[in-house]
Amino acid sequence: MDKKKEFMIYKLSESIKTTCRIDNELFKQYNVKRGLRNEDHSGVLVGLTKIGDVVGYEREEGGGLKAIPGKLLYRGIDVEDLVLGLRAEQRTGFEETAFLLLSGYLPDQEELTIFSEMLNYAMPLEQKVKMNILDLEGQNIMNILARSVLEMYTFDENPDDTSRENLMRQSIDLIAKFPTIIAYAYNIMRHSLFGRSLHIRHPKEDASLSENFLFMLKGPRRYTELDIRILDLALILHAEHGGGNNSTFTVRVTSSSGTDTYSSIAAGIGSLKGPLHGGANIKVMDMFNHLKENISNWEDNKEIESYLKKILNKDAYNRTGLIYGIGHAVYTISDPRALLLKEMARELAVEKGREKEFAFLERLETLSVDAFMKFKGSKVNKQVCANVDFYSGFVYEMIGLPVEVYTPLFAMSRIVGWVAHRIEELNFDSKRIIRPAYKNVTDKKEFIPLDKR
Repeated sequence: MDKKKEFMIYKLSESIKTTCRIDNELFKQYNVKRGLRNEDHSGVLVGLTKIGDVVGYEREEGGGLKAIPGKLLYRGIDVEDLVLGLRAEQRTGFEETAFLLLSGYLPDQEELTIFSEMLNYAMPLEQKVKMNILDLEGQNIMNILARSVLEMYTFDENPDDTSRENLMRQSIDLIAKFPTIIAYAYNIMRHSLFGRSLHIRHPKEDASLSENFLFMLKGPRRYTELDIRILDLALILHAEHGGGNNSTFTVRVTSSSGTDTYSSIAAGIGSLKGPLHGGANIKVMDMFNHLKENISNWEDNKEIESYLKKILNKDAYNRTGLIYGIGHAVYTISDPRALLLKEMARELAVEKGREKEFAFLERLETLSVDAFMKFKGSKVNKQVCANVDFYSGFVYEMIGLPVEVYTPLFAMSRIVGWVAHRIEELNFDSKRIIRPAYKNVTDKKEFIPLDKR
C-alpha cells in the first residue's frame, strides 16, 4: 500500500473518534437500552421461548425482583436434577441433553440408543470437507469451523429446505460433525505451525460424543474415564443458556430472515468467537496463572485480597480493572453451572495431583467475590458470584486440552442450543423478521457540491 493510501486509512480511522462517538446521556434521554440491557445489566425482554430458562431472580408480592440462587432449566427440567441423575446412574448424558433440547422431552432407552447411533453415524466428515481443512489450513479453529459449516451447504441435497423434518436432519448432522471438525482442525494446525506428527483419527462407533472428541484429539489411552465424564458434564452445562445470549440471539436473528441453516450457524460461530462471549475461560486461566506467579502464599487471605484490590484498581495484571470469571448478567447469588462443574473439578484435581491449585482457585473465588463487593459493589448495586468460566478453563487444562480448543469446545456444546432455537424461531405461528429500532441522533446537514468543499 502506497503512502497516500496509508494516510487515507489513517485519516478515515481518526474520523471515528468523533463520528462514532455518542454521548452516554443520549441513551438515557431517549430511554435506549444499550446492548439490550437494563440499567442493572439484566437483559431486555425481546422474545419468548420454551427451550432454556436462566433464572436469577423471583418476583416478590409487591412486584419487585428478589435475587435467588441461580437455576438453569432445559425444557423445564432443572439442569442440576439432570446432572445429579446422570451421576447417580454413572453414565454420560450429552446425547440425552441434546435429545431433550431438540424434542422437548427426555428419551426412553430405545430412543436414546437410536439417537446416539444417529450421531455416531453422522460424525465422519465428507472427504472434500476433510481435504479442505487439510489444504486451506488456518490459525484459528473457530474460523475453520465456520468455513467448514458453510461448506456443508454444498453437500446438502436440500440446504434451503426449512421443513421441520429437514431442520431436524440438519441439526443432528451439525451436532455430530462439530467434534470431528474441531479435532481435525487442531491436529492439522498443530502439524502446520509446529511441524508435529499429523494424526487424523476416525471416530469410534461405540463411544459417547465426549469420548470420541478426546480420542480424535488426543489419541487412545491418553484420557481417563473421569476425563470423559467431566468433559461430558461441561458439554451439558454449556449446551443452552436461553435465547438472549449473544450467539444464540444471532442465530435467531439470522433465522428470522429465512436464511439457510449453515449461514445462520456460521453467524453464531462468529459471535461466539468474540472474546467477550466465548473466550472468557481463556482470560480466567491467564489471570489464574498470573496470580499463581505473583502471590507467594496461596493460603494468605490478606496477601490475596491486597493483590485483588490492585487488579480492581487497575494497578496490576492487565489493568482493565476486571476479575475474570466473576459476575454474570442474570446470576447473582450463584451460577448453577459453576457449582456443578466445581464439584467434579475437585474430584479431577485429586486424580491429577493438583489439589493445591484447586484449593487456591476455590479460595480465589471467595475472596474475589468479597473484594468485588467491597471495592466495586456500590457501582453495580447487586450481588455477584463466580460464573461457569471461573472453573471451566482449569478443568480443560487438567484434562489436557490445548487452549486453542477452549472456545471451539463451547461451540461444540452450544450448537445444540443454537439449532433448537433456530427450529423454534422458524416454527412460530406468526413469522416475522427480527428488526429492532435505532434512534438517529445526528444533526441535520446541508449537502455541499463537490467543487465547494
